[in-house]
Amino acid sequence: MDYKKTAADILKSVGGENNVVHLGHCATRLRFTLADDSKVNIDELKKVQGVLEVVNKGQFQVIIGNNVLEVYDELIKMGKFGQQENDNNNSPSKKKKIGPVVLDFIVNVFQPLVPAMAGAGILKAILLMLSTLNLVNAEGQTYLILTYISDSVFYFLPILVAFTVAKALKVDHITAAMAAMSMLLFPNMLTLMQEGASFLSFSITNVNYSSQIFPSILGVILYAFMERLFTKISPKPIRVFFVPMMSLLVTVPLTLLVLGPLGFQLGTAMTSGILFIYAKIGWITVGLVAALLPFMIATGMHKVLVPYGISSLSSSGSEGLVIPALLAHNMAESGANLALSFKTKNKSLKSISLSGGISAFFGITEPALYGVTLQRKPILIGVIISSLIGGLSLGVLSVAAYALANPSIASITIFVQPDNPKNILFAIIGLIISFATSFLITLISWKDKELPEHTASSKEQDKENTPIKSVNISEEVILNQPVQGKVIPLSEVDDAVFSTKIMGDGMAVIPSIGELYAPADGVIKMIFDTNHALGMELENGAELLFHIGIDTVQLGGKYFEAQVKVDDEVKAGDLLVKFDIEKIIEEGYDPTTVIVVTNQDRYSVIVPETENAGKEEMLMTVASK
Repeated sequence: MDYKKTAADILKSVGGENNVVHLGHCATRLRFTLADDSKVNIDELKKVQGVLEVVNKGQFQVIIGNNVLEVYDELIKMGKFGQQENDNNNSPSKKKKIGPVVLDFIVNVFQPLVPAMAGAGILKAILLMLSTLNLVNAEGQTYLILTYISDSVFYFLPILVAFTVAKALKVDHITAAMAAMSMLLFPNMLTLMQEGASFLSFSITNVNYSSQIFPSILGVILYAFMERLFTKISPKPIRVFFVPMMSLLVTVPLTLLVLGPLGFQLGTAMTSGILFIYAKIGWITVGLVAALLPFMIATGMHKVLVPYGISSLSSSGSEGLVIPALLAHNMAESGANLALSFKTKNKSLKSISLSGGISAFFGITEPALYGVTLQRKPILIGVIISSLIGGLSLGVLSVAAYALANPSIASITIFVQPDNPKNILFAIIGLIISFATSFLITLISWKDKELPEHTASSKEQDKENTPIKSVNISEEVILNQPVQGKVIPLSEVDDAVFSTKIMGDGMAVIPSIGELYAPADGVIKMIFDTNHALGMELENGAELLFHIGIDTVQLGGKYFEAQVKVDDEVKAGDLLVKFDIEKIIEEGYDPTTVIVVTNQDRYSVIVPETENAGKEEMLMTVASK
C-alpha cells in the first residue's frame, strides 16, 4: 500500500488542505473537522486504496485500520490542518459550527434519559396489556404501585433533564437541578402558585411544571452563566458557599418569573404545531419521516425528534409520528438485511446482513444501516420505499405509541391502548407490511454483481502490496481470553465500525479487571500513543487489534499504562496494558474491549459460544482461509 498516494487521494477527496480545520486520528480512523462539508466527494473517498469506510457523525471519520498511523503521518507532511494533536478534537482555537454543537447538546441532554424512560414506559405498557386482558386488577394497589414507577419518571423528568443539561454544560449538577426545577416542583411552592403568588410585586404565572423539559433546559442554561460569573468574581475563601448561594438567588426568581413560563409555552407551541400538521396530513407525514430516517440516523439528526417525542408523551400521553415512523424503518432494515442474507453468495456479506437483520428486528438498526444499507444503493432504495409504505400504512391506521422506547418486536407492547384494542393490532399490521415489503423488494432486486467494485479492488491492491511473511499461515492459533469479564459478540459493541465487522471479525469483552494480556504468542507491532489500543502479529501471520473502550482516545492516555513496547516478543499470558475501569466509566466512556483480526482477507475466525470470565479460557481460533 502506497501511504503517500493514499494520503494525497484522501486529502483531495475531502476538499484539499484549505478545507481541513482540524485533523486527528485514533487507532483505526482519521477524524476530519471540515470548513465546508459540501466539498467532500464521498464516492471518490470510498474508492481510495486503503479506505474501508466513511462515517459522517458531525465530523468526517475515514476508516483506515491498522495503517492509520502511516497515512496520518503522510497527511501531516502535506499541511498543518489547524495544529493537530493526537486526536484531541477540542482545539481551543477552532471555531465550532453551530449545527454540530446544537446536535451534540441535544444528544448529551436526552440520550442518558432514554433507558429510564424506555424501561419505565415498557413496564407501563405491559401493565396496560395485562389490564386489558383482565389478567390483573387495574384498581389494585400492586398494579397502582407498579404504574407509579413509570408515572414518577415522567413527573420528575424536569429534574432529570436538569441533571443532564448541567452535565452537558459542565456545571454543578445538584445546585443546577435545585435552581432550575426542584423549587418549581416543591409542594409548598405549587400551593402558593395555585393561590396566586408574586415576587417583588411581579406576578408569578401558575404553571404545572411536572413532565416539562424546556423550562428545565432554559433554567439550567441561566444557572450555568451565573455559576461561571460568580466563580470568576468570588474570593476563593468564600467560593464554596457564595457561588451556589448567589447563583440560586438569581436563577430561581428569574426561572419562576420568566424562563419557566417561556419554556412551558415553547414546549406547548412545538407540540401543538406538530400535532396540527399531523392532524392535517398525519398519515403522509409518518411515511415521509420513516423514509427519511436512514439519512437522519446516519447524520445523527434523528436525535432532534427526541424532545418532541418526550413532550408529546408527557402532555397527551401518546405519540403518533416519530415512534410509528421508527417502527416502519426498523422493520424495513430488518427485512432488507435478512433477505440479502438469503440471496447473496458472498460469505462475508451474508454474515453481516444476517446479524444486522436480526438486530434491526429487535430495534438496533446501526449494524444493518452502516454495515449494509448505506453502502449498497439497491438496498438503500428498497429500505426507503418499504419505510415509506410501512409509515403510510401506520399513519392511515392512526397508530400511536403510549410509552417511549425504540419500537421493535420486543417492545411492541408500547402500542397497547386499553380504550382501543385495535391500536396494537394495527401496529403489528404496519410492522408486517414494512418487513414483508422490504424483504420481497430485496429478494427480487438484489444481484451480487451490484457489490461495490472498489471494495474488491482495494483488497486485491492491499494483497499485492503486502509482503509475504515467512510464517506457516496454515497453522491454526487458539486465542485465550485477553481480558477477564463477560464475552459478547461484536454485534453488541456500541461502535458501528466494530459491530459491522468493517475492521475484521473477532469478539469483545466487558472487562471486570483492568488488565489486558496476550492471548497467544506473537510480536507487538503497534502501540497507540494514548495506550488504549495496540496491534499484535501472531506466529501464523494473523494481525490482531486490541481496542480498550469505545471512543477512549478522547481521554488522551489517562488511565492507560502500556507494559510492552513495539517489537517486543510476547508469550501467551504476558501483561500488555493496565487500565483503570472505574475511572474510564466515571469519565462517561464504555470500557468494552474489542479483539479483531484485521487481515481478514487471509484469515478466518472461529468463535465458540461462550461467556467466559477468565483469561485462561479459549476465546476464538484464527486460521488461514
